[in-house]
Amino acid sequence: MNALTQYLSRNVRDYGMMAALIVIVIVFQVLTDGKILESPAIASLVTQNAYVFILTIGMVMVIVAGHIDLSVGSVVAFVGGVTGWLMINQGLPWPLVVVLAIGVGALVGVWQGFWIAYVGIPAFIVTLAGMLIFRGLAIVIAGTTISGFPQGFKNIAGGYIPAWFGFAGPFDLLTLLVGVVAIAGLVVAGLRKRSVLRREGLHSEPLVAWIVKTAVIAALIGFVTYKLATNVVADPSSTGTPIVLIIVGLLVLAYTFVMNRTVFGRHIYAIGGNLHAAVLSGVNTKRVNFMIFVNMGILAGIAGVVTTSRAGASIAAAGVNFELDAIAAAFIGGTAVTGGIGKVSGAIIGALIMGVLNMGLSLMNVPAEWQQTVKGLVLLAAVAFDILNKRRNAAV
Repeated sequence: MNALTQYLSRNVRDYGMMAALIVIVIVFQVLTDGKILESPAIASLVTQNAYVFILTIGMVMVIVAGHIDLSVGSVVAFVGGVTGWLMINQGLPWPLVVVLAIGVGALVGVWQGFWIAYVGIPAFIVTLAGMLIFRGLAIVIAGTTISGFPQGFKNIAGGYIPAWFGFAGPFDLLTLLVGVVAIAGLVVAGLRKRSVLRREGLHSEPLVAWIVKTAVIAALIGFVTYKLATNVVADPSSTGTPIVLIIVGLLVLAYTFVMNRTVFGRHIYAIGGNLHAAVLSGVNTKRVNFMIFVNMGILAGIAGVVTTSRAGASIAAAGVNFELDAIAAAFIGGTAVTGGIGKVSGAIIGALIMGVLNMGLSLMNVPAEWQQTVKGLVLLAAVAFDILNKRRNAAV
């Protein structure tokens, strides 16, 4: 067995999920008569599923550390209710309300993190209680839907970056620039990582595997860039890049750095991989666990702002099943059920699979109950594949 085959065999889960995403897109492209890859559909894929991307980033960190968070959907509704109350009932300017709303999410994280990290109550119980508590508070605050938000706030989830550089034919030049920078960043980061591994005498992925993987991801980014840059042709109200896509992109970059390059990120993996070894190594597990849930609260606050902005109103029923979407996306993206393993990039692929399923099934007018059934089967298949793959590797 050569080095390439051995490498692919060890990382079949990562490449399998990427292949599964491509296959699912192709299937829906056929079943929807090409609608899934039209420019407005791709823009909607981002705006409608932004909450999945944002919540999944935090959920990966929670699951890698060996916990679970069942409360994020209720926290999204609670933060949305606070947002409407502050903006409409108290008359505060929307930029200040956004900051305060994210702060409320952080306080929710402090509340739950305290009980989990310093009192020792399992996260399952604390966040189950949080799901009930914050759903109830959301109904108290936004029992009657609060609407009438300013356009600037609505643009967070539904607006586009203005065409500051103008157009070249049908192409928004700013969107093209964003796409080129993303592809260049992907290539440079990959080359730099390979260089560092070689310099330190560590194994890196075979060159052929890296080239193929980078080419596929670059092609996907290029295709999405092309579609968004020409979206104005199909949708004259748009100008290219959705604002929320920039928000999600910055969060992905920031949290990839945190998980891969910081002491905090390494401590999360250490706690999830072997808690007792982490304690003996001097890791302050209580503080790390506390900060994991504070961080989850902050991301739930951001998701609450985005969800409220997209709805254009504070609705007590917002965020229902959001926690299930985030947990499913994390597991589909390769996060281990037993903790200790998981990557932000993998979770984003999982979130994309969930988003494409949501979009494709909606375009086909599949009833909501069957959409839930399909997503449940995909989740079960992904986790079963992960477990069987681990058994196979252990037997080799």
